[in-house]
Amino acid sequence: MSIEVIFQPEGRRVKVDPGTKLSRAAAMAGIPLELPCGGQGSCGKCRVRIVGEAPEPVASERRALSDAEMGEGVRLACQTAVDRRMTVEVPTSSRSGAGQILGGSDRFDQAVEQGDCPVRKVYVELPRPGMDDHTPDLDRLHAALGPFETSLPTLRVLPKRLRDAEFQGTAVLVEGRLIDFEAGDTSEEAYGLAFDIGSTTLVCALVDLVSGKDVAHASRINPQTRFGDDVISRIQHCREQDQGLSELHEAVIEATNQMIAELCEEEDVSRDRIYDAVFAGNTTMLQIITGITPASLGEVPFVTTFRQGFHFDASCIRLDIHPRGRCMVLPVIGGFVGGDTIAGILVTGLAERADPVLLFDIGTNGEMVVNRDGEMVAASCAAGPGLEGATMTHGMRATAGAIEEIRIEEDVTYKVIGGVKPVGFCGSGLIDLVAELLRHEILMWQGMITPADALPESTPKRIRDRVVSGSKGAEFVVAWGEETATGNPITLTQHDVRALQFAVAAARSGISTLLKRLEMTHADLERVYVAGAFGNYIRVRNAQRMGLLPSEIDASRFDFIGNASLAGARRLVLSNRARAESERIAQRARHVELARDPDFQNAYVEAMFFPMAPDL
Repeated sequence: MSIEVIFQPEGRRVKVDPGTKLSRAAAMAGIPLELPCGGQGSCGKCRVRIVGEAPEPVASERRALSDAEMGEGVRLACQTAVDRRMTVEVPTSSRSGAGQILGGSDRFDQAVEQGDCPVRKVYVELPRPGMDDHTPDLDRLHAALGPFETSLPTLRVLPKRLRDAEFQGTAVLVEGRLIDFEAGDTSEEAYGLAFDIGSTTLVCALVDLVSGKDVAHASRINPQTRFGDDVISRIQHCREQDQGLSELHEAVIEATNQMIAELCEEEDVSRDRIYDAVFAGNTTMLQIITGITPASLGEVPFVTTFRQGFHFDASCIRLDIHPRGRCMVLPVIGGFVGGDTIAGILVTGLAERADPVLLFDIGTNGEMVVNRDGEMVAASCAAGPGLEGATMTHGMRATAGAIEEIRIEEDVTYKVIGGVKPVGFCGSGLIDLVAELLRHEILMWQGMITPADALPESTPKRIRDRVVSGSKGAEFVVAWGEETATGNPITLTQHDVRALQFAVAAARSGISTLLKRLEMTHADLERVYVAGAFGNYIRVRNAQRMGLLPSEIDASRFDFIGNASLAGARRLVLSNRARAESERIAQRARHVELARDPDFQNAYVEAMFFPMAPDL
């Protein structure tokens, strides 16, 4: 009873059960789609065109699509059920691209210190058993190595390993636990993995544990995005679907193993020489990758399953490294403030600074930490999806076709990732656009787009012509239809502006609330560390003009540190001391639940308006 679906232009074919949504069929065909709303039909970003007769559109499609689109067979993949053999055209604008994923850098590299690395390899030559020497195998190793622990799986292979190597070989210990005995001297062959498990992207570093250097990096879009861009969508999926947790867990494990295979092939490294892996990420992502339900994070109070970091065998999650390799998950602070924030605090040394410092990680889930004289307060906010374009009519990830930079003078000029025709705009382009519109009084501080006939007389005609009347009010045309890859104009609507105001207000008021907890103002901050791939591409002056970054702080005080989550994970791969320090940070930092804080509610209302800063 299965039905064939053909996806064009690749010509990929899959067979699915009747009633299967096209978004699911596309995933089976290896064509991931943009599903920021988690397949609820509300974002309209998974548009596809059905060749030939298309099913009747459902109510959500009628709201998201125009009559002309529906007449041409355009449907939403997440809402259209397969009820007949279909040929489906998937446009570039609906595909989930790899985007600009920020990997590692050498900024926070740290040398391996003798005796500090969690992985220890020691070449030994043991006395062989004889008629006069009945010493047990483990006792021989203890005599050569000192105290250590082991496990039943290791004991099962140890006798043969020792005898095949004629009792001359390399003992492999991870965190004081013997996991293997390798023939010959392999002490110079030791690797670990550092993972940044983000809501949107996955990044992995293969680390040489002898030199302390990164050998290579791999990255990709988190396949969980097909269940929704934000953590709330995925928590709901776990709560509402019987196999929800299993689906999310399997998706991310499959992707991590693909990255491991890619790195091993690229660098000619055996997976059996990878002994340790460390995972950083927000609380939800860490619980899902370990197969722990995040359901309790979907209800008040937002309770995590763990605070301390924990260690387990790689086989527990089927991570494709040494069969008895070990894994560690970073500790979390509380609520949605997870191991990625701990990693950022660790690599910046924020916890040890006496001067007032802010760490602001701008991602799908935004986190912020303020430290003053050793007192740390931390919180999270849902600013990311709006800033990354997920809730914008023409917003998209920072992938080929995304407008990433915008300027307004006599007319609009823009820069597109990949040098191709634009499809939409990503977060950095959105920030540029809003800042420029505010400067030219096309967008007012309250958030209203000024109608064309009310613009200042000094407004150039080409700019004035870009303010048009849309179905839901005034819109600003960034790119005309003849300029774009889709043939449709790319616009910023009044609805988009309102969604952006919510996102920016969440970030601004979150920071303000934490500062008030420590009796500080923005001007008191000596340093602002901005972490995350998104923050790496924004322009400070524009982010200040539209309110995302505090305008009271001189631009020289901002420090864009990139992927601090990955940097922290790799530090823990190399250092037992760093692992201990991460636990101390988790205990010291005080989690603030913003939604229950009256200061946050007041600050949020004030932050809904764009700053009145004509000098920016």
